Amino acid sequence: MKALKKALSFRDFHISERIGLFLFIVICLAFPWIVKESFARSVMIDFLIFCLYGIGWNMIGGYGGQVALGQSKNVGMSAYTVAMLMILWDVPWCLGAAAGIIVATTESFVLGYVLFRLKGHYFAIATIAVQLIWQQIFINWDWVGGNRGLELPIKETPNFIYMQFESEVYYHYLALSLVILAILSMNWFRKSKLGYQLRAIKANEDAAESLGINIYWAKVTTYCITGIFAGLGGAFFAVYYMYIDPYSVMHLELSILIALMTMIGGAGSMWGPILGAMILIPLDRYLGSWLGASGFVGLDFMLYAIIVMVIAACEPRGIWGIIERALIKRGNTNGSIRSI
Repeated sequence: MKALKKALSFRDFHISERIGLFLFIVICLAFPWIVKESFARSVMIDFLIFCLYGIGWNMIGGYGGQVALGQSKNVGMSAYTVAMLMILWDVPWCLGAAAGIIVATTESFVLGYVLFRLKGHYFAIATIAVQLIWQQIFINWDWVGGNRGLELPIKETPNFIYMQFESEVYYHYLALSLVILAILSMNWFRKSKLGYQLRAIKANEDAAESLGINIYWAKVTTYCITGIFAGLGGAFFAVYYMYIDPYSVMHLELSILIALMTMIGGAGSMWGPILGAMILIPLDRYLGSWLGASGFVGLDFMLYAIIVMVIAACEPRGIWGIIERALIKRGNTNGSIRSI
């Protein structure tokens, strides 16, 4: 009950943050009814699902300061679990999603138990290596379709049991509900004992350990929670696209984009993943479409690099750091705007 109260309470937020959260939810709720273009709706759904990915990564990468670059393997494992259960045994989406989350979380626990004995760039390199190994396994594993991937069986729509719909509006609200759940979970996390422990570990591991914090298990536990959010995103990905392969759900670029997006928005803050997704996802989808059609392939990646360099030069804490500094400078806050 206390955890639920912490998740639902935003009293410690500055008024501008509460207004921003309210506007974010209102705009997301109204978006499908205001914008009728199919491509714009699909970009909005991508934005929401990347918010979910980023919020999960923000726990271990932002609050914990651990550069984990293997988030997409958990996305892929959950997506493959949902797809295989639906193909082989006609398992409904909710049960398949629960199984996918369990698989992703279990893998995160086993991997975290081993890899968190490493620190710094050794840990980051190890997560990249594991990510690439898993991708190669799935590429060469014929039982799960190999590099051909898997197509989910099509059901009669609308179907709330298997979460298959003709209209993107249903998928939009499913993704939005997952993001709201993630925001509430993050709101609980940042005020929880584990959240405070992670921030202490990020600031100074030796000092945190001297205070009696079990650094190792705090990292492993948080990494498992991160796997839950990736698993939710993977379960949604499977039913939204109705097709998965190792190149779409297990590639290293996806893991890097999730981390980069959160860092640009402001790692270690509530709003970092949302702000980062708000910038990078529309930029990626629209620029990729426009520039690719014009023959300027790769120019979008150059723009990513420019954005990262500009933000890093102006404010290492990302876009949220810039907003926070501007509000304080203008005197619109008494210092209660937090980076947590």
